Amino acid sequence: MSQNVLKVEDVTMQFGGVVAVNNLSMEVNEGEIVALIGPNGAGKTTAFNVISGVYAPTNGRVSFMDKPMVENHPKGKMRRIYHGEKDGVYKQSISKTPDQITKLGIARTFQNIRLFKSLTVFDNVLIATHMRSKANVFSAAFRTNAAEEKANRQKTSRLLEMVGLSDEQGEISTSLPYGKQRRLEIARALATEPKLLLLDEPAAGMNPQETLELAQFICQIKKDFQLTILVIEHHMDFVMEISDRIYVLDFGKLIAQGTPDEIQSNPHVISAYLGVQDDE
Repeated sequence: MSQNVLKVEDVTMQFGGVVAVNNLSMEVNEGEIVALIGPNGAGKTTAFNVISGVYAPTNGRVSFMDKPMVENHPKGKMRRIYHGEKDGVYKQSISKTPDQITKLGIARTFQNIRLFKSLTVFDNVLIATHMRSKANVFSAAFRTNAAEEKANRQKTSRLLEMVGLSDEQGEISTSLPYGKQRRLEIARALATEPKLLLLDEPAAGMNPQETLELAQFICQIKKDFQLTILVIEHHMDFVMEISDRIYVLDFGKLIAQGTPDEIQSNPHVISAYLGVQDDE
């Protein structure tokens, strides 16, 4: 039986009087590609932001590799917690930042590509390798740990070769075509050695050929890097092509879950996307 990598339990995210995510529960198992879909404003990105540590939920719990990462009880204050328990009581901790969550093994990309615009393709990935370095970025910059820096540069070269960007490694990142910029952003996430990769609308802004190539690329990196992937996306053909299972949100609530075939024929999903009334 596959190990549970991510578990979201009864997560609610409320902003004032607006409930962006309403009692969401979902699981992602080892080696799966799972999609979270829904119309604009359904709460997909908010759910991603809770999982990746940008938001602390109003209520609920998120676990990674069967260990609690963040939880909030309806009658208590939010607590971010260490992995593990002692005498049945969770140890309280300061709030984990997104970079701390990355170190645990969760990496994400964003709908709007966030590259270091003035740096080369190579340096965009090299910076991310320092997440796993014993030396910090300052010491690496001044070559105080030359052996580790050499290893990081070799790792960067291998990564760029594996994602098909070796020929562009000396180019400024923003000079790349849009599809290759997206591939670079994913390569940078891979440099942090994640167990779980979160992709936020990776096909946004792509033409049909770029979307097809991206789907093939994601399936390939899942195999090559032994990844588990959670993706949110509007592009239905893309989602149906790559996903093992799909969860569907509408107005913050989970309305369906299942295989691509089950989701395509689900009347509630059709209603949410096409705006038609369900048959009574």
